[in-house]
Amino acid sequence: MTALALAALLALAALAAGGCAAGAGPARHGAPATGAASPPAAPVASHGATSVVGSHLAPARPRQLITVTAASYQATYATLAAYRRTSHGWQRVFGPWVARIGRNGFAPPGLKREGDGRTPSGSFGMLFTFGAGANPGFRLRYRQLHPYDYWDDDPASPRYNEWVDSRRASPGAGPEPMDVSAYYDGVVIGYNTARAPGLGSAIFLHLNIGIATSGCVTLPPGELLPLLRWLNPARFPRIRMGVR
Repeated sequence: MTALALAALLALAALAAGGCAAGAGPARHGAPATGAASPPAAPVASHGATSVVGSHLAPARPRQLITVTAASYQATYATLAAYRRTSHGWQRVFGPWVARIGRNGFAPPGLKREGDGRTPSGSFGMLFTFGAGANPGFRLRYRQLHPYDYWDDDPASPRYNEWVDSRRASPGAGPEPMDVSAYYDGVVIGYNTARAPGLGSAIFLHLNIGIATSGCVTLPPGELLPLLRWLNPARFPRIRMGVR
């Protein structure tokens, strides 16, 4: 079996296991792209970050917004764009770009479930960034990956939907390894921050590995890295995902 074929099999195996992580680790590169003004619609209510299964505190008014929109709930490709709020309204900064989403498309609002292969719909905060090495210039809080890091995606676990250092605590049954090449750059999307069992976990914006995901959103490195460097916690970035 060739190395390329083995990599493909490993990627598919990771998807079958319920995680997004697999594939080769691309090098860091890319420069920001800019676009014309194109104000997005107002963010929709969240069904995983600020409502039933999230924080009950109203989010601060965002001044950075990422939109991920698909043509239908079954689509596995979506259009991603990023905007900044100015005194004249929303100004597009990045995109439109083609993103990959869940292998079973978008879940309608409130219907995302663990292991369903769907990306949640709604408006969510951006919690913190992560990566394989030293912080490459991300302004959101950064966490470096290690072989002992896992994301707990076991609904029966007390640490469900949390990053777990396996040296100090159990990450549950069949946890998601974090120290893999697809996660060499990424940001945690604030879905199901209340950690309601079974409503979904480990939703990230991370590196594209050439296939649909188990619920994450992915971009190629030349697009993802400038976008992650642009995110500024002082501007309360959010991501709005769903069907047009």
